[in-house]
Amino acid sequence: MVTCYIGIGSNLGERRFNLQMAIKELKKMFATRVTGISSLIETAPVGGPAGQGMYLNGVVEIETEMSPYQLLKELQRIESFLGRVRTVQDAPRVIDLDILLYGDYCINEEALCIPHPRMFERDFVLVPLKEIAPRVLEKLLKERPVEIKKVKTPVKIRKKAKKKEKKQRPQLKKRGKKK
Repeated sequence: MVTCYIGIGSNLGERRFNLQMAIKELKKMFATRVTGISSLIETAPVGGPAGQGMYLNGVVEIETEMSPYQLLKELQRIESFLGRVRTVQDAPRVIDLDILLYGDYCINEEALCIPHPRMFERDFVLVPLKEIAPRVLEKLLKERPVEIKKVKTPVKIRKKAKKKEKKQRPQLKKRGKKK
């Protein structure tokens, strides 16, 4: 199984309920188990149309046997099931599920980029990721070849998550090594 981190967010409707439903659907995925859930934080929207409501965001740690593309397809199915309609980039949404990390894989293709290409610019990803996987984040920050520009978004912790000991991550394709 591969350890992955999924960014979750919502700024339409009953945001907390939307995120709870998304987590419930993640728990139902084939060959996958949820192993960690961060606190939810409230942040202002970054980009997109003016006048959007505040977001609730978090990060979910999973272990899966799915390939990165199978996982992406399943996350998009969950988004659709929960009522997400894609309109313009960074538009308000009922639910947003993003693959932040998939083991140690680096993928840079049009349909899928891992690590998520903007995760290092967004506190609403980094704060929850640091909460549930501080060593993973610390390792990633050390590997970044360029200085990370963090967007200073207002962050408000909404609840405390239970902390638990993490298992050793499987060693897959290493980031930062080019042939």
